[in-house]
Amino acid sequence: MNFSDLGLTKELLQAIERAKYESPYPIQNEAIPAILQQRDLLGLAPTGSGKTAAYILPILQRLLQKEAPKERFVPVLVLVPTRELAVQVAEVAENFSRFLPRKIKSMAVFGGVSINPQMMKLHGVEILIATPGRLIDLIGRNSIGISRIHTLVLDEADKVLNMGFREEVEHILELLPGKRQNILFSATMDSEVELLIQKLLKEPVRVQVEADNFTPELIDQKAYRVSPENKGPFLRILINSGDWKQILVFASSIRTADNVAAKLSKNGIDAVAFHGDKSQGARTEALAKFKSGKTRVLVATDLAARGIDIQFLPLVINYELPRSPKDYVHRIGRTGRAGAEGEAISLITPEELHHFKVIQKKMGKRVELLDSEDFEKTTT
Repeated sequence: MNFSDLGLTKELLQAIERAKYESPYPIQNEAIPAILQQRDLLGLAPTGSGKTAAYILPILQRLLQKEAPKERFVPVLVLVPTRELAVQVAEVAENFSRFLPRKIKSMAVFGGVSINPQMMKLHGVEILIATPGRLIDLIGRNSIGISRIHTLVLDEADKVLNMGFREEVEHILELLPGKRQNILFSATMDSEVELLIQKLLKEPVRVQVEADNFTPELIDQKAYRVSPENKGPFLRILINSGDWKQILVFASSIRTADNVAAKLSKNGIDAVAFHGDKSQGARTEALAKFKSGKTRVLVATDLAARGIDIQFLPLVINYELPRSPKDYVHRIGRTGRAGAEGEAISLITPEELHHFKVIQKKMGKRVELLDSEDFEKTTT
């Protein structure tokens, strides 16, 4: 199926082509027509499945048919759990909007930074992407109005609730108009998410991409057998063996992320740690430098990396394995996006071997396990 089969206008199709999107993902095939029909939608999909464009494209089409708001009442609200995801969604909206006949202003607002610059830029915003706490702060200062929202998107609803935003979300819902379109995306379903779905959605169209079976086709996966004491040195050899401009390294703890980044920097590899103990300003700066190519290696924990979305990220390295197969798929899904090829490499100690076999079984895909010593011989 092509984007032209989904009911999008000529202006949107041209924007999609100029943004270099080739063919729609499965979730886009199902979600875009439903959202264009102004149906409520429940999307069960992991990160990397193309869900952001699945709702941004039809929302842009609807906004194109209306005039830009002259007051501080936004027509579209996207609620997200993290600053990183807010920025990612805003970038997708901006990427398409710049090719449209009328520029549709989108903006990400989030906590951890000064509120005043955000307040000054809110005029004329048509798609507001917000974390719940900061949105409530802005509403309390009369800087934004949400009583005229016609489309509400709750993205990564499971993480919004898991991060303790349930009361904030309920407060925001009370301020919204009763008649609106509701779109909810979640990677998992638990009792809290189910309760929110029952409260929020009316006869929704259900779209699902199975997380366990979701492995981007264009990712070349491999693993290296390595001893615990040789993990750090082998990581450096691995990084120096190729000309990858950006490398995302995953560690399982904040302490390990800091140690790995420090060792890489000490050995002449430009690297920075990225985790929840960093200030918002430090995380913003680190991600900006990584995206622009000024920093070559970002060493991240799973929670901090939730919102990282780089369209042509060439390589992901699992310095340590995650706890669950779903997290493994989430990690490697950071590469191999938008039709581009990607590579994912895991460093496996003897203690991790059994867990790695479990991951492969759940994923339904065998990953070649190579000997790190053989690799070192070929690079020396």
